[in-house]
Amino acid sequence: MKSFLIIFSFLIITSFSFAQYTETINSNRPGASFGAYSVGTNVFQAEGGVGFGNDTHDLLNTDTDNTFFDYALRYGLLFEQLELILEGRFTSATQSFPFGSGFDEDKFRNFESNSFGIKYLIFDPHKKRQQEGPNLYSYHANHSFQWKDLIPAVSVYAGANFLFGDNPFMFPDEPSITPKVALSAQSNLDKTVLVINLIGDKFTTDFPSYSGIFTVTHTLNKRFSIFGEYQTIISDIYSDDLFRAGGAYLFNKDFQLDLFGLTNFKDTPQRWLFGLGLSYRLDTFHKDTYLDMEDDKL
Repeated sequence: MKSFLIIFSFLIITSFSFAQYTETINSNRPGASFGAYSVGTNVFQAEGGVGFGNDTHDLLNTDTDNTFFDYALRYGLLFEQLELILEGRFTSATQSFPFGSGFDEDKFRNFESNSFGIKYLIFDPHKKRQQEGPNLYSYHANHSFQWKDLIPAVSVYAGANFLFGDNPFMFPDEPSITPKVALSAQSNLDKTVLVINLIGDKFTTDFPSYSGIFTVTHTLNKRFSIFGEYQTIISDIYSDDLFRAGGAYLFNKDFQLDLFGLTNFKDTPQRWLFGLGLSYRLDTFHKDTYLDMEDDKL
């Protein structure tokens, strides 16, 4: 623990960052991945959505209708690289299953997921480019694709899941508090953004879950953007390959509307869902922060 505190303190002290705050809202919606960058120091952001879907399990012969509410509260704390995240999903389900010569129904509702964590940006390739400045001898070099544009910004996430009581979405003997870690890599290519998440969830339990999420977002104009996403989940409880797609509309620099859909290609269960969401940013107390280290000049 002592070594960890020394290393963490070193990272904080030696970090010199360029502001991550953007002119328009930086939302993780409507996909399931999260970007490498934070919302910005002293910026509070709320993201939420509602939707409905269906799971049909051929082996169990069950048919489940789901309605859900997603939420995420994000806050940039102390440094431009640091962000606190509280997020989760509350689901209400109606499951139909064989009973005697017919079918019966079971209704249940609870938090399907609920987690709190900290995200920290450990590498930003744009920082060096801002220090170097534009190429004064080549307009083409400054306005064309370069391979170094693929170098991603990288952040790490550490947090915990919180589920309590008689929760039907928990596996048998699941602890109420379980760990969650993730790595996020983000590449910005003009109007296209590539995000990759690698996630380890509940890895101290009997049923850990590991996931990879790959998201491509493309800006059509100042108001509209679209995205496509692939997620693979590996677990003894639930493994799947999920595909999401949708878009977002920017009302103004702090307010975004989004729409998305999900499907998979297996029947244990076969899944689909649709969702609609909003993201709102409150940046009244934000101030851009620029720090300069003498080491940069060496």
